[in-house]
Amino acid sequence: MKKKILLAVDNTRPSQRAIHYAVQLSSVVKKLHYVLIHIQPMISDYLKEEVSKSASERRQLETVLKKNDHFARKLLDDHRNEMENKGIAPDRIECITKKRNLGYAKDIIDYAQKERYDTIVVGRRGLSGLVKMYAGSVTTNILEQSQVIPVWLVDGEVASSEILMAIDGSEASLRAVDHVSLILSGNSDIRLTLLHVTSNARNYCEIDMEEQPDPELEKIVARGDKACIDQFYPHAIKKFKDAGISEDQIQIETVDGRRRVSKAILDFAQNGNYGTVVIGRRGANKSFFMGSVSRYLIDKISNRALWVVP
Repeated sequence: MKKKILLAVDNTRPSQRAIHYAVQLSSVVKKLHYVLIHIQPMISDYLKEEVSKSASERRQLETVLKKNDHFARKLLDDHRNEMENKGIAPDRIECITKKRNLGYAKDIIDYAQKERYDTIVVGRRGLSGLVKMYAGSVTTNILEQSQVIPVWLVDGEVASSEILMAIDGSEASLRAVDHVSLILSGNSDIRLTLLHVTSNARNYCEIDMEEQPDPELEKIVARGDKACIDQFYPHAIKKFKDAGISEDQIQIETVDGRRRVSKAILDFAQNGNYGTVVIGRRGANKSFFMGSVSRYLIDKISNRALWVVP
């Protein structure tokens, strides 16, 4: 089954790193097809109306539009050539440029949904924060606004091909399993680690507990967490098996959740040298909601790719 990923590109270093990561994935993702998209600057309706009153201004505007189009096509050609030089077959690369309409992020998301891409790939700066591609924090907007298509956020140079999935037994975690099993389907060599950070009262309750939670509450939460995750694993293993990924290829790990969940995930990824981390955007008890675990990992992850599955 062909997998199609949409790479939002510009002429920045983070964009090049996102492409490098996508190229590296060709060794583990079967039948991977790449579509590079570059959104050109928008010409406002007001400006179009104004220049319509003057032939010389119309010519100037046409010159600007041609320059934008030429820049976009040259940029895409350069990226395509680089990918081909790294071994990607020409028939697996497509290049698209469009004029900005509703906004860079919205245009990219709408196009991805219309064409039913499996994911959107974007690059960001390292520890200095999210890239402000074009005219605004496009990466941030794509992450926050993409409600259907998963987003792969690439930070820096990703050296490891090891994949870590943070799961919590929620429906969002199952959607993450769906996404990963689709992308990795048919690969009998890939290794995948499922990580569960055990829940406790501090993680379960949104109220900041300054005092030690009641021991009985801790027991109730622990029992509920165990029951939930015990039901989750058989469903996840079946989904992977249906995708051609055997149980032998899957490693299950559990870490104590007394620490901050997001910190535990990041530490595990760093200590285990995982190059890709997968999370559901909103997990059980909102633990993966944008603003808590997801937001922390988006802000802190470095030299890795983070797959955020809505």
